[in-house]
Amino acid sequence: MIPRTLFDADLEGFRDSVRKFLEQEAVPYHDQWEKDGQVSRELWQKAGELGFLCPCLPEEFGGVGADFRYSAVLIEEVARAGLTGIGWGLHSDIVAPYVLNYGSDELKSHYLPKLASGEMIGAIAMTEPGAGSDLQGVKTTAVKNGDHYLLNGSKTFITNGQLADVVIVVAKTDPGEGAKGISLFMVETAWQGFEKGQNLNKVGMKAQDTSELFFQDVKVPAKNLIGPGEGQGFFQLMQELAAERLQVALSAVAAAEAAWQWTLDYVKERNAFGKPVISFQNTRFKMAEMKAEITAARVFTDRCLELHLEKKLDIPTAAMLKQLTTDLQCKVMDECVQLHGGYGYMWEYPIARAWADSRVQRIYAGTNEIMKEIVARSF
Repeated sequence: MIPRTLFDADLEGFRDSVRKFLEQEAVPYHDQWEKDGQVSRELWQKAGELGFLCPCLPEEFGGVGADFRYSAVLIEEVARAGLTGIGWGLHSDIVAPYVLNYGSDELKSHYLPKLASGEMIGAIAMTEPGAGSDLQGVKTTAVKNGDHYLLNGSKTFITNGQLADVVIVVAKTDPGEGAKGISLFMVETAWQGFEKGQNLNKVGMKAQDTSELFFQDVKVPAKNLIGPGEGQGFFQLMQELAAERLQVALSAVAAAEAAWQWTLDYVKERNAFGKPVISFQNTRFKMAEMKAEITAARVFTDRCLELHLEKKLDIPTAAMLKQLTTDLQCKVMDECVQLHGGYGYMWEYPIARAWADSRVQRIYAGTNEIMKEIVARSF
């Protein structure tokens, strides 16, 4: 009802290409990927060949030099199709920017082309068994020893954890300090002492490989420290988390829009008491309420996308956006399951999977309670 002015004809053409690719290369296989607990590496390689990975990277590093709207299209189309196993967003728009924005020339030239091509799959390891949203509480350590660091500790709930070839690890280089003691490292999963734990059995997002990671005296070359020196990690994380929360919001609104459309199609076709479910006032009112709220969330999200493109999206606004859109996503999924009746609880119906997949959105990238605290501190 309200046109999206940020997306021109070129971007809509790109959206069509992404949608067709996903319909051909992902949708038919997602059921099997849910059983496997991960998507195929072949999908990543095909995406890399078409420029769907890391599109915002400069051409010198294997990207196409696009702006973030192209990443937004990819995030939205993956979410709209319910393909929650595909971890491109984290790889392209979280891992790669840390290297691009803070890494040395050597790190950029070595890793970025491989991330863009799909030769390497990236992950970021923040959360630990005893430290979630409180990043200052991480226990993983990196101790300098000549020309390398010795990395010890563990991480959990790591997206792309099984498939990852390289992981940005959040570690304490000075355990006696809080935020000032945190540093980030590029760590290859093939290095001795790096162990991937089990692929975690989650409530939703069954096709997304989410893993435990363990480090025992992993030798990390000193040159793989991200940034000009130790102690820069917390600042780097804070600078990039606003963009991560925008990504969560983009996926939340796209998923809510898709769920609303699936439900509209269903209530038009499904009969109860001899007439279509859409003919009941309760159904029409519920659909109208959701439409209004999703539209409002879409406008807010697009405005934040615009601010991000202008490099003006601040941390409190991104926190508000993430909290509002993911709360709405969960609300919409629940209402849509209810309108599907018993069929809404059947796994073969997309709405059932979307309902299960949506719940974690209020937890990762900082819990929604933390988002409220961030906003409150800005008063």
